[in-house]
Amino acid sequence: MLKPSHSYEEALRSFHWHIPERYNIGTDAIDKHCAPGADANRTALITELENGEIGRYSFADLKRLSDCLANAMRGLGVQKGDRVAILLAQSVETALAHIAVYKLGAIAVPMFTLFGEDALLYRLADSAARLVVTDVANLDKVMSQKSELPRLDNLLVVGAKGRAGVVDFWAAMMSASEAFTPEDTLANDPALIIYTSGTTGSPKGALHAHRTLLGHLPGVEFPHDFFPKYGDLFWTPADWAWIGGLLDVLLPAWHHGVPVLAHRARKFDPDFAMHLMARHGVRNVFLPPTALKLMRQAGSFPAKPHLRSIGSGGETLGEELQDWGRQTFGVTINEFYGQTECNLVVGNCASVMEVRKGSMGRAIPGHTVEIVDDEGNPQPPGTPGNIAILKGDPVMFLEYWQNPDATAAKFAGDWLLTGDTGTRDIDGYFWFQGRADDVITSGAYRIGPGEIEDCLLKHPAVAMAAVIGVPDPVRTESIKAFIVAKPGQTPKDAESSRTLADAIRNHVKTRLAQHAYPREIEFVGDLPMTATGKIKRKDLREMEKAKRTSER
Repeated sequence: MLKPSHSYEEALRSFHWHIPERYNIGTDAIDKHCAPGADANRTALITELENGEIGRYSFADLKRLSDCLANAMRGLGVQKGDRVAILLAQSVETALAHIAVYKLGAIAVPMFTLFGEDALLYRLADSAARLVVTDVANLDKVMSQKSELPRLDNLLVVGAKGRAGVVDFWAAMMSASEAFTPEDTLANDPALIIYTSGTTGSPKGALHAHRTLLGHLPGVEFPHDFFPKYGDLFWTPADWAWIGGLLDVLLPAWHHGVPVLAHRARKFDPDFAMHLMARHGVRNVFLPPTALKLMRQAGSFPAKPHLRSIGSGGETLGEELQDWGRQTFGVTINEFYGQTECNLVVGNCASVMEVRKGSMGRAIPGHTVEIVDDEGNPQPPGTPGNIAILKGDPVMFLEYWQNPDATAAKFAGDWLLTGDTGTRDIDGYFWFQGRADDVITSGAYRIGPGEIEDCLLKHPAVAMAAVIGVPDPVRTESIKAFIVAKPGQTPKDAESSRTLADAIRNHVKTRLAQHAYPREIEFVGDLPMTATGKIKRKDLREMEKAKRTSER
């Protein structure tokens, strides 16, 4: 834990890692708050449903229910090391599923409810999940794939009481014993797989150890002005299936005994978000830049929360957004940086350091971050290069799940290469320049073009496809697809072009994910290719940039 400091240098000097040999996320986040002498009845989770119904759960409630759920999962055959997929939005059930899985020594595999059948099938098959925890709204997407998932034994479903072929979540949990002894896990034992999008081929599963929660702590404490402080209450609109929702908010807050607000929203609504935070007395919030942009666009608000800290990450904040944040909330938005494989390693804390316009901050205490060349050699200040993190960092992933080649390619010498490029000035401030790969940053999501292109090629009218990110004033980037149609399928006029484009968009929405469909589609005669047959997305980006410049 970071000690409150008067300067960045003092925070650096005073910080030391304390990673015990044996450690479990579930017992740290929940059970320790129920030990003798602790106030187990303090609020841990507040839920507000879409109908306005509010629920409150103490740490004692969550310990009891997660112990019951762990026993229920064990009764369904889940053992240490097994993978359990969690396909749920923000809810008490999601939180309980995570804690129960960690206590079992199993491996949680969070998945976005926005995923379509193809995206789910790949991740469930690749992880060889034995159990899926979901709800009736998402059940059909899983059931339609079950015959292709021989390792999937059971589905634990919220709201499925009386439905054949699945196990009802609450019925199974409430009928199980409250007596449960958590697995005695090592800090380095695997706990979590989060799938990250790549530029080609299929997504990769970043496997994290239990220690990842401890590794995240300084990266939460620093940008939230030495979190926690008396009266803190945390919320984020970010999905808990994303590392930003799960490990930037939920689990670090519970490590510190701070309550979290949960609300499942189908779509982000700026006015509702303001009312929600004000209504529940939220003091700390993680808002992705897209949420902040939507709030700024909405204008004035009748209700404003009294926030103590705002953290933001996932894409770079601009000067205008920073100024708006200070005027609207009365606090500086502290930008931070990380990625699924090694999160929250650079950031700002306005109370102890200057927040420089355009900079994503300095190395957060506990992390060694450098700009290196392709061989892993640190570069002098001002020299562009790869943003890299030194091996051995507690927040760093263990490996890509069953993908040793991709794991090896992620490192150069002693450094993990983020795939992003930037510079560092003489004072240690980092400046993001761009991605060394083709990943698209759209809203709070990093989207790999490879998986979208694979999905596009499954449409009967598509012969070839290439996907890039194009500028978007709200999302930073939106997805554009260049498509070569099959013989006889090429649109002949504007109307047939619109009709086919709409059909292709719906194909991606339903098969892959609702957030990963191409908002723009351009039909072309051919695509720029390398001599070895690889799509030259860089050429497409340059062509698109030139086209948009000429249209201004």
